[in-house]
Amino acid sequence: MGKQATEMLKGVLEGIVLAILATQAAYGYEITARLRDEGFTDIAEGTVYALLIRIEQRGLVDVEKVPSEKGPPRKVYRLNAQGREQLAEFWGTWSFLVDRIAQLQSEQTKGND
Repeated sequence: MGKQATEMLKGVLEGIVLAILATQAAYGYEITARLRDEGFTDIAEGTVYALLIRIEQRGLVDVEKVPSEKGPPRKVYRLNAQGREQLAEFWGTWSFLVDRIAQLQSEQTKGND
């Protein structure tokens, strides 16, 4: 992934993680694995954990410590009502941006004919 794509991804990663948590509760490694399964292979695990700390501090998720067979308890993150509101706002913003970018791209394509 190029530098531009990496920078763009940083801007939307929170929304992507919230969208993942909207489908099911998960712990950090599961979220990272899901991101990789979805094609976001360049995202470092540390980036995901730092993001999870931020969204926890902002009150967007509920956290439950669940015993682990291997080591200390895992923190399982579950999207709460405030997180769902934030995700809805993200999707609204995303739709606006996609529409405007598509319009600009269409105008550019027409201008090159």
